[in-house]
Amino acid sequence: MSTSTRLPKVRASELVGRGWLNTGGQDVALADLRGKIVLLDFWTFCCINCLHVLDELRELEEQYRDVLVIVGVHSPKFVHEADPVALAAAVERYEVHHPVLDDPELVTWSAYTARAWPTLVVIDPEGYIVAQMAGEGHQSNVARLVADLVAEHDAKGTLHRGAGPYVPPEPTAGTLRFPAKAVALPDGSLLVADAGHHSLAHLAADGETLVRRIGSGERGLVDGGPDDARFSEPNGLALLPPDVAEAVGYDLLVADTVNHALRGVRLVDGHVTTVAGTGAQYLVGEPTVPAPLPGRTDLWRAAGTRPATTVPLSSPWDVVWSPQTGTALVAMAGNHQLWAFDPRTGVIEPVAGTMNEGLTDGDPREAWFAQTSGTALAADGRVWLADSEVSALRWIDPGTPAAAAPAAPAAPVLVGAGAAIAAARTTPTGPADAWAGATVGTAVGAGLFDFGHRDGSADQALLQHPLGVAVLPDGSVVVADTYNGAVRRWAPEDSGPGRVSTLATGLAEPSGLLVQVDPDAGGVTLVVVESAAHRLTRVALPATLAGEVLDSGAHRTQRPVTDIAPGELALDVVFTPAAGQKYDDRYGDSTMLRVSATPPELLLDGAGDDVPLSRTLRINPAVAEGVLHVTARAASCDADPAIEFPACHLNSQDWGVPVRVADGAPAVLTLPLHG
Repeated sequence: MSTSTRLPKVRASELVGRGWLNTGGQDVALADLRGKIVLLDFWTFCCINCLHVLDELRELEEQYRDVLVIVGVHSPKFVHEADPVALAAAVERYEVHHPVLDDPELVTWSAYTARAWPTLVVIDPEGYIVAQMAGEGHQSNVARLVADLVAEHDAKGTLHRGAGPYVPPEPTAGTLRFPAKAVALPDGSLLVADAGHHSLAHLAADGETLVRRIGSGERGLVDGGPDDARFSEPNGLALLPPDVAEAVGYDLLVADTVNHALRGVRLVDGHVTTVAGTGAQYLVGEPTVPAPLPGRTDLWRAAGTRPATTVPLSSPWDVVWSPQTGTALVAMAGNHQLWAFDPRTGVIEPVAGTMNEGLTDGDPREAWFAQTSGTALAADGRVWLADSEVSALRWIDPGTPAAAAPAAPAAPVLVGAGAAIAAARTTPTGPADAWAGATVGTAVGAGLFDFGHRDGSADQALLQHPLGVAVLPDGSVVVADTYNGAVRRWAPEDSGPGRVSTLATGLAEPSGLLVQVDPDAGGVTLVVVESAAHRLTRVALPATLAGEVLDSGAHRTQRPVTDIAPGELALDVVFTPAAGQKYDDRYGDSTMLRVSATPPELLLDGAGDDVPLSRTLRINPAVAEGVLHVTARAASCDADPAIEFPACHLNSQDWGVPVRVADGAPAVLTLPLHG
C-alpha cells in the first residue's frame, strides 16, 4: 500500500476563468469566501463520474449550506463544452445549486494540478488546501472532513456562518425540460423521457400536446400511480413485446438514470414499479452482498442468485428489447458495461465490458466501452450503440440465439479486476447466457480523446459525444451527434468500412431519435429529441438519403501535458483513509492499481494490475509522447472495533495523463486519490 502522507499545507490559488454562473452576474474571489469551507469540484458536463459527484454532494451541500461553499470549476473536455451557452444549459439541466466558474482554458485546472475529471479540492476557512481527491465515492470522506473543519474553526473563531454567493437562475417553464429519449406508442402518440421534469410526458401524435404525465415531477425513487411515482432524470425507454408485457404486468422499461434503477410502467393506468436496482450506485470493485459466501472472496458476483431489485446498478442510460435473446439490453453508462435484464425471471446480469473506459472490440468479456448512452435494434438482431465518451458508433451482435445457447458453467469467475464476465448461478442459464456468442465492433470512432465533425469513409469519420442512435428501413444507421448539434448517417458498403454523411445540423444537443415511416407515401421522418431546446423536432429525410459530406475538422482533447523522465518513473497514487477509518480488507485486497499506455510502446515495464498503489514504471525513451492510463481503487471502513457494522466506502478513479518524455524531467508522478 502507498506510504504517502497528506499533501503539504499550501495556500489555495485564485479562481480564474471566463466568467461565473449562479452568482447573479457577480465574480467571486477567494477573499470573498474567507471564513467558509470551500470545496472545488473540477468537472465537465459530459462526464458520468462528474455527474455522480454532483449527486453525492447534494445532501452535504444542503446540510452545511451556511458554512460550506461548493464551487464547480468547469474545465471542458469537448469543444462543445467550452460554449458558454451549452455550459449554462448543463448547469440548469443537472440542477447545480452552487456557483460555477467557467474555465475553458483550464487556467484554474492547471493551478490546482488537476489531472482527472472529477477532482475535488477542499480549502479551509483560512484559505489553505487541506485535501485533494480524484474520482467518485468520496461523499463520506468529505462529510467527515467538513464536520472536523467546522468544529476546528468554530473553536478558533475563523468560521463565518451565513449565506454564500449562490444566486439561483430564473426557472424556465414548458411542457418538456431537457427531454432525453422518446418511443412511439401503438396509437401513434409519443412517450418522452422528460429528464428535467423527472417524469414521463405522454404527448399526442403532434409531439406537442400533453396528454398526461407519469410521475409527480419531484426527484426521487417512489413507486405507485402516475401522480405519486417519482423518477430522477429518466433517459432510455423500451416497449416490451405484448406477450412479455402480459406476463410481467407492465409494458415499458425506463432507464431511471440518477436513481440507478430500471422502472416498469403499466401504460393503461400509468402505474410505476421498480424492477431492477436498489437506488444506490454500484461502484467498481464494491462488494454487492453484505458478506461473502462461504469460501468466496469475489469483489463482485452477478445477480443470477438473487432478484434484480437487490442488485446495485450504475447510471443505466438507455435500454432496448432484443427479440433474438429475449432480454432487454441495458447501456450501463456509469461503469462502461452492457447488461441484460429478463423481465420474466427478474434477473439482471452484465454481458459485455470490463468496466475499463475506452474502445476495444471483439470478445464482449474483454471489450471496453465508454459511457454508452444510446441503443437501437436492427432487423438482423444487431444492437447499435452510441458510445459517447469515445465519440463512437459501435455495435454488439447477439451471436447464438438464446434457445440454442449452451448452458453456462456454474463456476464463479471474478468480474472487475480480472475483466472477465461470468456469474455464480443457481440455475443453468440466465440472461447473460443469451448473449454467450456475442461480438462487439466499431463502425465509427477512434478513441477517448479524438473527436470532430468529419464525413466520408467511416474509418476516418469523426463524431462528438453522440447520445442517440436509430436504424433506418434501408439498414443504414442514424446518430444523434449531440455535441456537434447534428444528425449523422452511417451507410454500409459492399466492401470497406462504410460512409458517413450529415443529414441535419443546427440542432440543440440532440439526444434521441425516433424513426417514423409513412407506408403510403414511402417517406421517412426522424423525430429528433432536441434536448437543449426542450422540444421534439421532425426532420424529413430526402429520398436519396445521401446527406451532405462535411468536414469541420478533427479535434483532440487538450489538457496540460506532464513532462516525465525516460527510464524509471515512480508512480505514486496517494490514498490516506479518512480520520477514524482504516483500510478494508474483508473481501480481499483493499487496493488495486491498473496501468496501461497509449501507445503501448510508451511503457517498457510496469503495465498491468497489482495491489500496491505505488509502482515503478519504465518509460521508453524512443517514444516522445503519449497517455498513461491509471486506474486506482481503495476501500476503507470505520476503524472503531466497537462498531458492529462499520460503514465502508470505496474510492476509485481513472486517470488519462498526457505525458511528454523529456530528459531532465521529474522521475516521479503523483496522483491524489485521497490525500
